[in-house]
Amino acid sequence: MMTIEEDQKPKPWHKEYYVWFVIFFPALAVVAGIYTIYLAVSSDDGLVVDDYYKKGLEINRTLERDQIATEYALDADIRIDPQFEEVTIKLSSNSNFVYPSQLEASFLYATRSGLDQKVKLLLTDEQTYRGNLAALAPGKWYVQIQKDNWRLTNTIFVK
Repeated sequence: MMTIEEDQKPKPWHKEYYVWFVIFFPALAVVAGIYTIYLAVSSDDGLVVDDYYKKGLEINRTLERDQIATEYALDADIRIDPQFEEVTIKLSSNSNFVYPSQLEASFLYATRSGLDQKVKLLLTDEQTYRGNLAALAPGKWYVQIQKDNWRLTNTIFVK
């Protein structure tokens, strides 16, 4: 009778390298799929607005407001003090512009609408407005400063 020597016996399946190599990639795909589903369900990207048709119809009004800001030669110097959670905006314009006593500024995060903030700004001296602003996340921010008939847009980067 013939016997198999100890070194010729086949290894158990779980000690074979190629078995784990074959199992690894399908298992990785399953884990990645579950993680992708989790991200899709838990994050609200907020990129599509419910009333997109109405927003599209209002584009001409928005362009008119930007044009009025251009006619006034409006420009803004935006300073953010995260320590005191305060924003200071100094407007400059031509002589036809009348500085209102109050403005509204919107700080819009470039990719996540959940971080957006609106701030009421009060005139503190001739051309300077101040308001309270919670700390902004690092990244690119769009700033819209507006009043009834005009709108000024700007971009800032927060470190």
